Amino acid sequence: MLKDVPFENVKVGDTAELRKTISEADVYGFAGITMDFNPLHVDKEIAAAGRFKQRVVHGMLSASLISGAIAAFLPGSIYLSQNLKFTAPVFFGDTLTAAIKVIEKIEKKHILKLKTEVSKQDGTVVIEGEAMIMKK
Repeated sequence: MLKDVPFENVKVGDTAELRKTISEADVYGFAGITMDFNPLHVDKEIAAAGRFKQRVVHGMLSASLISGAIAAFLPGSIYLSQNLKFTAPVFFGDTLTAAIKVIEKIEKKHILKLKTEVSKQDGTVVIEGEAMIMKK
């Protein structure tokens, strides 16, 4: 498990997780910051008539937990890139786990390639991807 490990001590296969339950306040706060007031996120009546029959959490709010996991376990890192594939919806009250795993270490540049994944309390994967970070 990673925990503020210097680059030299990071190993391929190291992992870390961050867990958070998404509240209505989280969604409205995120909408305010990003100006993304899509009614599927903030309007109960419109969302009820939609595909998922309820409001859904912003995909990027869910994805931002990956950044939180990196910051918590590899502080001082610089995010270089992130790709994301959204695979399932997240609803208000879901507990998400953002998991990171070191899959490559580029010694010369102090770069780590991470497998990134976000899943719900029932194990459903909602986001898959990879990130590249530079770690001091």
